[in-house]
Amino acid sequence: MIRPTESELEILQVLWSEGPCTVRLVHEKLNGDRQKEVGYTTTLKLMQIMLEKGLLVRDESQRTHVYRALVEESAIRQGLLQRFVDTAFRGSASQLVLELLGHHQTDAQELEAIRQLIDRIEQEGDRSADYEK
Repeated sequence: MIRPTESELEILQVLWSEGPCTVRLVHEKLNGDRQKEVGYTTTLKLMQIMLEKGLLVRDESQRTHVYRALVEESAIRQGLLQRFVDTAFRGSASQLVLELLGHHQTDAQELEAIRQLIDRIEQEGDRSADYEK
């Protein structure tokens, strides 16, 4: 499992939302979201490292190289979340959910989405139990 650093994750988020980009475009998007600017060469170096790590792929067919994410957002998100649950909540997803719902404002739409997810999980569990019989 590849674990991107915080800076690498910021770059990946730009590429996931924007699609394939030049270093300049990634750099501009990153600096638009930050209070403290990062230099262009820093962004370039990070993206070169990410290329070596297998997080990005680079199209060199034109003068200006275009980078795209080689890893799926959902896979990275799932890996980061699993690591967080394992370390902070000793592997208990229910403890994470209880902590979140107990300490944060959850609106009616979010609660309904949570209910629907629980219903779907329970239905899938019922179906898999039927297959085992």
